[in-house]
Amino acid sequence: MTETTQKINLLGLSPAKMEAFFADMGEKKFRAQQMLKWIHQYGQPDFNSMTNMSKALRQRISEVAEIRLPEVVYEDFSKDGTRKWVMRVDGGSAIETVYIPEKDRGTLCVSSQIGCSLDCSFCSTGKQGFNRDLSVAEIIGQVYVAAMSFHEQGERRERRITNVVMMGMGEPLLNFDNVVDAMQLMMDDNAYGLSKRRVTLSTSGVVPMMDKLGDVTDVSLAVSLHAPNDELRNQLVPINKKYPLKELLAATNRYLAKLPDRRKATIEYTMMEGVNDELEHAEQLAELLRDTPCKINLIPFNPFPNSGYKRPSNNRVYRFRDYLQSKNYIVTIRSTRGDDIDAACGQLVGRVEDRTRRSERYIKAVQIDDVTQGKAL
Repeated sequence: MTETTQKINLLGLSPAKMEAFFADMGEKKFRAQQMLKWIHQYGQPDFNSMTNMSKALRQRISEVAEIRLPEVVYEDFSKDGTRKWVMRVDGGSAIETVYIPEKDRGTLCVSSQIGCSLDCSFCSTGKQGFNRDLSVAEIIGQVYVAAMSFHEQGERRERRITNVVMMGMGEPLLNFDNVVDAMQLMMDDNAYGLSKRRVTLSTSGVVPMMDKLGDVTDVSLAVSLHAPNDELRNQLVPINKKYPLKELLAATNRYLAKLPDRRKATIEYTMMEGVNDELEHAEQLAELLRDTPCKINLIPFNPFPNSGYKRPSNNRVYRFRDYLQSKNYIVTIRSTRGDDIDAACGQLVGRVEDRTRRSERYIKAVQIDDVTQGKAL
C-alpha cells in the first residue's frame, strides 16, 4: 500500500471524527472547526495555506493526512441552468451528480453508491448493476465540487446550494454509516450549514434501516413509491417483495413520528405511460396514503435507451395531479430539466461505462421477450 493511500483523507471526516483526529494529535476541539471551515467553506485543500494553524502543526498534519478531492472527468451545463458532473472514484468507476436550479432554491442530487443492487425496472442506474458503496469522502466530495463551482476567485463561495437530496445513484440506506456521516457534514455549521429540513434522504423502502435512521438523525425523508398497490410495485420496485407497502408506510409513519416538527414525507412517483398513470392508480394512491402525512411529487418518466417505458402525455399527468389535489394532497410535478445533458440519474455515467454489463443482458432479455411474448418488457 502506498503512502498516499495510508493517509487519512480529511475530506471524509464527520465533525465528531474530525474532533477525534485532532484529539489524537493532542489538539483542542477548535482545531477541528478550523479544518472543517478550510475544507468545506473555503475550498482549501492545501495545508500550507491554513494560516491560522502553526507551521509545525500543519507539518504534523501533512505527515498523516491529506485532502484528496474527487476527480471530475466530465461536466456540462444545460441551457436551463442544470449542471452535471461525472466523477472518477477509487477503482476506476464513475458516479454522477446533478445540480438543479429553481427560482427559490438550488438542489443538488448526490449519489451514495456506484450503481445499485435494487434493479428497479425503470431506473437507468439499476441497469448498470452494483459495484460498491461510496466512502464519506466520495459522497461529500460531490457537494464540495458543486459548491466550489460557484466559488468566485478570491471570495467565499455563494450559497447557491440550498438543498441536498440523497437521490442519485444507489440506495442510501444500504450504505448507512457513510451516508449518515456525510449528511452530518452537510448540516454542520462549520461545513455546509444546511438545515435538516433541506437535506433529504430518498429510499426505495429498506424498512429496518428506516427505523435505524430515525434513531440517529432527523433529516427529511422521501419515499420512492412509484406504484399504488403491491402487485404493480413488485414489478417496478423488486424490494417491495421483501418490504411490501403496508410495512413501508408503517416505517414511514414511525420515522415522521420521531421528528421534532410536523414534517411530511415526500412521496416520489415516477409516471410511465400505460403502466401507473391511469385514473384508477390515482384513486388507489389517494386511498393508500390517507394515513401518512405526505406531499406527492409526480415525476414524468425520463426515457433512456431500451428502457421499455414511455413518458406519459401532459394531459395524463395533469389528470392524475388534479385527482390527488381534489383529495386534498399537496402535489407537485417535477419539471423535466437538463434533457440536453442527460441529467436523469444514471444516464450519462451509463454511457461512460457499464462495468457489470447488466444493461447488455437487459437488452438481450427484452429481445427474447419480444420474440416469445410479442411485447417488450
